[in-house]
Amino acid sequence: MSVVKKALHIGMEFRMGQDSYDYIIVGAGSAGCVLANRLTATGKYKVLLLEAGGEDRNPWIHIPIGYGKNFSNPNINWMYSSEPGTDWVKRRIQQPRGKVLGGSSSINGLIYMRGQKEDYEHWRQLGNTGWGYEQVLHYFKKSEDQENGEGEFHGAGGPLTVSNPRETHPMADAYIQAAIGSGYKLNNDFNGVEQEGFGYQQWTTRNGWRCSASTGFLNPARKRKNLIVVSKAHINRIIFNNLRAVGVEYERRGQIKNVTANREVIIATGAYNSPQLLQLSGVGPADHLSDLGIKIVLDKKSVGKNLQDHFNAPLMFELNKNFTVNDVLNQWGPKIKQGLRYLFQRRGLLSMGVAYAGGYIKAHPDAVSPDIQNLLMLFTSELIGGQVDPFPGCASVVALLRPESRGTVDISSANPKSPPKITYNFLTAAKDRETLILGVKKIREIMSHQSINRYIVREVRPGSELNRDEDILDFLEKSGRTSYHPVGTCRMGSDDEAVVDPRLRVKGIQSLRVVDASIMPTLVSGNTNAPVIMIGEKASDMILEDAVG
Repeated sequence: MSVVKKALHIGMEFRMGQDSYDYIIVGAGSAGCVLANRLTATGKYKVLLLEAGGEDRNPWIHIPIGYGKNFSNPNINWMYSSEPGTDWVKRRIQQPRGKVLGGSSSINGLIYMRGQKEDYEHWRQLGNTGWGYEQVLHYFKKSEDQENGEGEFHGAGGPLTVSNPRETHPMADAYIQAAIGSGYKLNNDFNGVEQEGFGYQQWTTRNGWRCSASTGFLNPARKRKNLIVVSKAHINRIIFNNLRAVGVEYERRGQIKNVTANREVIIATGAYNSPQLLQLSGVGPADHLSDLGIKIVLDKKSVGKNLQDHFNAPLMFELNKNFTVNDVLNQWGPKIKQGLRYLFQRRGLLSMGVAYAGGYIKAHPDAVSPDIQNLLMLFTSELIGGQVDPFPGCASVVALLRPESRGTVDISSANPKSPPKITYNFLTAAKDRETLILGVKKIREIMSHQSINRYIVREVRPGSELNRDEDILDFLEKSGRTSYHPVGTCRMGSDDEAVVDPRLRVKGIQSLRVVDASIMPTLVSGNTNAPVIMIGEKASDMILEDAVG
């Protein structure tokens, strides 16, 4: 569909939209796009999908390398930042989130990673029936169109294309060789039998283009007459009749509109915006909401608690060969060459995800499965999303997979357009500090192996001379980053304090569910886009089952 025709189609959808629907989905991110597709597939139910952001027309959304340009674009990014910690990481950290169709799947680093089997078994052990590994594997496979074909762990023919890099890279080859030479195993499939080991990444790309949730799930569904998509619709609140969700209020182009859900309202706005919307609507800690003048619907103190993310140490190196993204962005020759390669072949550095290769290791002596993720990135920059360094460079990012530190998301105002207050408390748990320090040391050993060291001029940040535990900890406090994997703020559980039950229904409220990363009780051991799409798939089946139950 051309851009002009698509615009006319969207406008027609909005004019034809009725005030009453079977399901209202708030948020067209990874889970919201899945829900919109699956809930409309039979043609039986009318569905309204509301998205605060706009259409995903920006070309840098679809060119894989474009994620670097989307860190500072307020047209497609909420541009959040976290509060300074009081004990350890006493500074604000950028928290980019997608504000566009596809949500964060339209601006992320494209890595396809599910986490470990143990993550989902842990969810099940916490009382979340139906969320064990064998139960969720079906949904991972259902969504997947795996380039390597269908098998025990992978699906083919699904809406989400999962691809290998279209070509290898000498730095990635050297990195994998260095890991093997350091005693680690080769792993050609992090989402297969086991996660541990080193190898090439897979990306959510299709023929050299990003395959976001919007591209994979939403675009095919928009042809259906029973799906109405309204973008640029900022949600103000959920509307309740006593303890039943009956609709939503949203603002579009300066006009306030109320719409009714005959069956359910489904919140799918992510780990920051879902607890924010619940609190704005009167579901949350009553004392805090009352102070802001919000009418209490349900006193639920756990809304916004349990925030988690993968904190990381970005080790950065100057290289002696001009084959990195730094060179493409700093020099006209490589820029033109790579641009032409992408234009005519959909190959080269413009077609790559954020990391070419990576690995998973056990760093802490108590670890029974990998507790550190390492990603090899072919660029370096002192600031997140900032200007790349003037020399050839790579980053070896050391991320803590299962943090024990917990944070919160709270509203700071009754104004729905005020950003939420995001407080992480990174590194407050002693084990988090211990594990990351051990992880940095182990990854430095790999980066000093002769297989890769032949390309390395020096460690630029923090510098190899800073190798004591206190030096590494100081680096983490001053320069550590988030991995942009926020989860947990509307925790799923069978206990009374959980926000949603294992069927993702908000406890104490009728006809209201939360379906996104916020429902994760604990963080998965890897990137979160694939698990959120799985959550959307599983939730869709549960919603359809309940509709006829």
